[in-house]
Amino acid sequence: MIYFDHCASTPPYEEVISTLAEVMRKHYANPSSLHGEGAEAAKLIERSRALIASQLGTGSGRWLFTSGGTEANNLALKGAARQYRGRGDHIIASSIEHASVHDALKQLEKEGFRVTYLPVNAAGHVAVDDVKAALTKDTILVTVMHVNNEIGTIQPIQEIGGLLRSYPQTLFHVDAVQSIGKVPIYPERWGIDLVSGSAHKLRGPKGLGWLYVRDGVQLVPLASGGSQEGGFRAGTENVPAIVAGAKALRMSMERMEERGRNMRRLGEKLRAFIRTRPELRLNGGEPLAPHIVHFSYPGMKPEVIVHALEQHGIMASTKSACSSKDNKPSRVLLALGADPAHASGGIRVSFGDEHDESHIDRLINALTSVIEKLKPLERSSKF
Repeated sequence: MIYFDHCASTPPYEEVISTLAEVMRKHYANPSSLHGEGAEAAKLIERSRALIASQLGTGSGRWLFTSGGTEANNLALKGAARQYRGRGDHIIASSIEHASVHDALKQLEKEGFRVTYLPVNAAGHVAVDDVKAALTKDTILVTVMHVNNEIGTIQPIQEIGGLLRSYPQTLFHVDAVQSIGKVPIYPERWGIDLVSGSAHKLRGPKGLGWLYVRDGVQLVPLASGGSQEGGFRAGTENVPAIVAGAKALRMSMERMEERGRNMRRLGEKLRAFIRTRPELRLNGGEPLAPHIVHFSYPGMKPEVIVHALEQHGIMASTKSACSSKDNKPSRVLLALGADPAHASGGIRVSFGDEHDESHIDRLINALTSVIEKLKPLERSSKF
């Protein structure tokens, strides 16, 4: 099998698996305990926190440990909105955010917050001028993801952060789940107040997320019951995952440039093939993250293509793994202006360290075979 679903989850590094097992075996004490074993576990957490900060260039602020990217996004958005409601009730977001952001904002709207959803162009990018035009005296939070998890578009995060420096009452949150370890991001330098990440997207363990919180920013916790993580998140920390996740982040950051070049080369080869097939349409435009290629087969159910590819030993996906089981057209593709048939037929291919040109050749051959077999079914499969 060739695994082309790295956006959903990644195979952990062998070194990460070894570290996870070692810490589970040797450091099982509760890090909040006062005895020596508890103190050793607490030290491991702080060393991991310092490692993450050094890798992502944050000399100040705090990296919190969560259960994943979804919790990190929810804590950032709900925690900030509720904390700073006295300043205003307005939030700005892009129209193509991950479900963990989009759905959290819908919940905040039920609490009385007003959300402006910014449009994107046909390539999938937010305009900085649209962010500026949407700002009001009541805007307390702007949230724009760095790399879109479906189509791979890179948003102008640095430019938005520069704009918001003139609006000190407005916090800036970035969902960087699909960008950390894949493309450069500099939270402090770019003026970002809150950054979310996830370990299992960069060959770390599942069940571990990160949230960067700039110095001076306060959040209303989502859970009560303990003073862990500086009071931002109650609950006993997952020490083995924290240590292993920090190791995965370091390894991914060290290899990011080389891996990025390889993935971009593979992506361009796949896109060149897709452009030769009139049945297929590429989605998203540059700048794009190196590890994602997204295309549609309008009129054909994407799960049919995914299962057909699986028969050729290739695993790909339709859209975000969090939303892959609903049959609705992609909210992201609809925001790009795609018609329902186009938006319902999306396929995502996402690369990892293990891939080379031979894997792309196998994918191209499999796609060619699948298309030829499915072409007669197009009309009967239309939505």
